[in-house]
Amino acid sequence: MGMPPSERLGLDIKRAEHALMAAKGAALRRADLTVAQYAALFTLKDNPGMSAAAVSRACLVTPQAMTSVLRTLEDRGLVERRTHPWYQHVRQIELTEAGERAVTAADREAVRIETRIHRALTADERDTLRQLLSRCVDAIAEE
Repeated sequence: MGMPPSERLGLDIKRAEHALMAAKGAALRRADLTVAQYAALFTLKDNPGMSAAAVSRACLVTPQAMTSVLRTLEDRGLVERRTHPWYQHVRQIELTEAGERAVTAADREAVRIETRIHRALTADERDTLRQLLSRCVDAIAEE
């Protein structure tokens, strides 16, 4: 082994991500949404008219995965797709009124989780954590 287990950070990062996603998943179930559905609705709330490809990039998932998520949201009446006024081959996605209500309810649940993280760290620690995580992403991308 080239690196002792005590010096490896991958498991610690994964453990934090898993805890966050599990807590958000449980909280969002109360709003009748999955984490992926919430991420799509949350993205569309501030960016109405995005394409499916743009939503998938913003949510860090594959276009195929997002297609399934958006189809479910559309079937539930939470989003609707419209043809772009200038580019007929582009479909814009927007929240419906029901989608607005759903993302608002879900965001209340998600904020509860984020608030617990926020309270556990000082402002300086949050800034440092963001910087450190960004450096981790940069280091991984180097090769």
